[in-house]
Amino acid sequence: MSGQRLIITCGGTGGHFYPGLALARRHMACGHPVLMLLSGVNSESQRSIAQSFGIPVEVLPLMPSPGHNPVRACCFLNGLIRGYRQTRLEITRFRPDAVLGMGSFASLPVVLAAHASGIPIFLHDGNARIGRANRFLSRFARFLGTAFPPVNADRVRCRCNCVGMPLRPELVAAEHLERAEAIARLNHRYGCRLTPEIPVLLVFSGSQGAAAINAVIPEALRKLAPGSLQVIHLTGTNTFDEVQSSYQGIDTPLLLLPSCDAMELPYSAADLVISRSGGSTVAELQLFGKGAVLIPYPYAAEQHQWDNARVMVQGDAALALANNDCDAPRIARILQDFLDHPALWQNRGKQAFSLAHPDASDRMLAEIFAVR
Repeated sequence: MSGQRLIITCGGTGGHFYPGLALARRHMACGHPVLMLLSGVNSESQRSIAQSFGIPVEVLPLMPSPGHNPVRACCFLNGLIRGYRQTRLEITRFRPDAVLGMGSFASLPVVLAAHASGIPIFLHDGNARIGRANRFLSRFARFLGTAFPPVNADRVRCRCNCVGMPLRPELVAAEHLERAEAIARLNHRYGCRLTPEIPVLLVFSGSQGAAAINAVIPEALRKLAPGSLQVIHLTGTNTFDEVQSSYQGIDTPLLLLPSCDAMELPYSAADLVISRSGGSTVAELQLFGKGAVLIPYPYAAEQHQWDNARVMVQGDAALALANNDCDAPRIARILQDFLDHPALWQNRGKQAFSLAHPDASDRMLAEIFAVR
């Protein structure tokens, strides 16, 4: 392809949007035009985020996932038709050389409009198990890149390969941030008193928090020797007060936050991570070389978080624990094992780093704009 004008379409959750945003920022940084087409209930807030980086954005009509409910089916069809028409107009105006879909059925009107216009189509999937939408859309695509080695590549109808997960440039730039420096920055930023001398446990479970994780960590810490661990716990926006109360009386240096907009700092400071196993989380653990205890979200579509966790487990970089098995005695035993065998867990961190693809954005863009 001689030109490098790219449309990126994202829909639904941040798991689709943020990798698409990372690719858009990288493409623009290389001097190439990009347009993001967004669809979903979070589109307006995502538009603001993308525009803050100077990225042009258009929001498509809301199109819920198709289902057996007739009302949802009608809404899906209405959104599909309106999104298709709007995308045809955007293609005429922007004149893209390629279209990239980041997953979910919200990409369908854009992919169909690109196909009808003769625009080459590419896809990216942020999980080890390629989702239903991308499996369907692959019949229109030239290439599908995955964040991890795919477990169901045989279900894809185009060329498919692992390119890695596109991550925010700020995270990639901080992959070698020294632990002591990260702790110092956290202390300065949040007024806490973490110290490089004591191991740091990082706990988080997404923007809404997870009761199964938030509830057991303080209880598990009560079973350990006082002060043996420091904790950075990102509780989620709705559960901060409840989790804060759970830590009362625990003699542990603690940084408790609803969320953190500079995740490179807690990642770099941590010696062990307990988290869910969404695609971006697993890719970030790999980038920062962190051994982890992964507790897959039990209601994820097709149990794809278990497939992500297995990437780390099979690489000897993590332990995986079912949500129902996440209780305080079991977590306490794992934490004590971490304290008793630091070299084992340090090696798990090294194994995690060996799985990383910090150049994922470049690899995906190279697939899109390779000379054919």
